[in-house]
Amino acid sequence: MDLTKITEALIAGKADQLKELVEEAVNSKTNPADILNKGLLPGMDAVGQKWKAGDMFMPEVLRSAKAMSTSMDYLRPLLKDDDLGNAGSMVIGTVAGDLHDIGKDLAAMMFEGAGYKVINIGIDQSNENFVDAVKEYKPSLLGMSALLTTTMPRMGEVINSLKEAGIRDQVTVIIGGAPVTEEFAKEIGADLYAPNAGTAVEITKEYLMQKQ
Repeated sequence: MDLTKITEALIAGKADQLKELVEEAVNSKTNPADILNKGLLPGMDAVGQKWKAGDMFMPEVLRSAKAMSTSMDYLRPLLKDDDLGNAGSMVIGTVAGDLHDIGKDLAAMMFEGAGYKVINIGIDQSNENFVDAVKEYKPSLLGMSALLTTTMPRMGEVINSLKEAGIRDQVTVIIGGAPVTEEFAKEIGADLYAPNAGTAVEITKEYLMQKQ
């Protein structure tokens, strides 16, 4: 099956069509890993590039991300563990006292679309929950989101809690959210700051390449 049709439907954000194409590919005995790596992931990569270039806007990116999520719900049970998370793993959540999740969820979808195995722990997560998740899942990345100036300091508290637990150096910390700045990220000791979900994956890739 021509997997470029899957890529094109994903970029266009046509969820129903995309799911039909994915099901068709599965029924035609196409390797589920190929559907992911040659159809879906290139589509999400293209969405991220188009957003960065200003060729796509937030509503369009959200449609594509939701289309990806719907198709992954169908495809994921058919994939082997080795097929997922080839880029690494990520724990992501919104800090305590903050109930905003759109930006966080979009970032999670974008990272999943880039090949990461993403564990989304949700909103209003305590410092202890972040630390416990890092201990349990041993991710290469930890993403934190805050949309309120009053909850931003929680990000620094989580980083301090990671240090106290002796696991800070085991994970790359990336933070984001409307009031968050690069200066704030440096101040609290985060490794990376992403101004939006669309550029978060690329910023992370560049950082990790420089560390190699």
